[in-house]
Amino acid sequence: MTAAARTIVPVALPVALDERSYDIHIGPGLIGDAGALITAAVPGRPLVVLTDSSVAELHLSSLLDSLRAAGARVAEPIVVPAGEASKDMERLGTVLDALLARGIERRTVLVALGGGVVGDLGGFAAAIALRGIDFIQVPTTLLSQVDSSVGGKTGINSRHGKNLIGAFHQPRLVLADTDSLKTLPRREMLAGYAEVVKYGLIDRPDFFTWLEMHGPALVAGDDALLTEAIRVSCAAKADIVGKDEKEAGLRELLNLGHTFGHALEAEAGYGTALLHGESVAIGMVMAFDLSVRMGLCPAGDLDRVKAHLSAVGLPVSAAHLGGGTWTAEKLVSHMARDKKVKDGRVTFILARGIGKSFRCADVHLADVTSVMAGHL
Repeated sequence: MTAAARTIVPVALPVALDERSYDIHIGPGLIGDAGALITAAVPGRPLVVLTDSSVAELHLSSLLDSLRAAGARVAEPIVVPAGEASKDMERLGTVLDALLARGIERRTVLVALGGGVVGDLGGFAAAIALRGIDFIQVPTTLLSQVDSSVGGKTGINSRHGKNLIGAFHQPRLVLADTDSLKTLPRREMLAGYAEVVKYGLIDRPDFFTWLEMHGPALVAGDDALLTEAIRVSCAAKADIVGKDEKEAGLRELLNLGHTFGHALEAEAGYGTALLHGESVAIGMVMAFDLSVRMGLCPAGDLDRVKAHLSAVGLPVSAAHLGGGTWTAEKLVSHMARDKKVKDGRVTFILARGIGKSFRCADVHLADVTSVMAGHL
């Protein structure tokens, strides 16, 4: 991995899922090239674009121009409000009604242009509209490019927890245009970077070491470093998804930090007080802390994780959020509603070291409560 070459050539990575296989294209200028790429993947099929109000101002016209120039039939786009609040049942109903009002048919393809909210919402709408239509992901945030756009998890939130209503529905194509990241606020870049770090901590220790060297320049927007980090992250996720599409075991490793993080997000109310990637960063620190307390992981590895996340500007505790009102017991209660609960037991992703993560259902909630209390 080097940043030597400054001319960035788009790359294509396969996600191998038999008849549901697809490619992830990564590189600059892909929204401008989307017409050719999408019409090649789904030739002659009608399209509907779903996006949010913020992304629409930045990228919608470029995407529509590219699609029309390639001869695609494109319906009037659907635009939802920006933000996590759009991932709810009410907004899902609005999107479904808009799709049906446009006279969609089984051959229609939904194109989700935006971050994780649009991708998750659009993917779920596609999974259930007319009992399932195809969709394409055009992710425009770092978090969605390295995580939520790949692997076929779609869904919405409920008052009981995050992503508890959804479906596995694989996209037909993913176009990760690195130029779109130039419009992201730094906080959004950092939130996505937390998911990049996750792949190093799961099973790629050399990648984590590379991130320790290049992380600050990467989040500052270095094109070559960004492209390489996205490529490695997508390759890591594609490898796991190809072996375990519907989270029967191995895929659960991708939830490192998420069991803790989702509890934090639920308590924060899924708003701007705590972004998903920020919750994952804190959650990964908690997971390593718990691993150290259980005698599974060297304390020095926890120190490295905290030092790196702090060095790039990510939070490593939730102390700034609660204002004295959050309790570890309340956060643990959110975990009981997590999708990974089995037979009443919460499954955690823990670590024997950096790049040595594993599934563990044998965890005492008293230890979890103690760890969480130490980060509030």
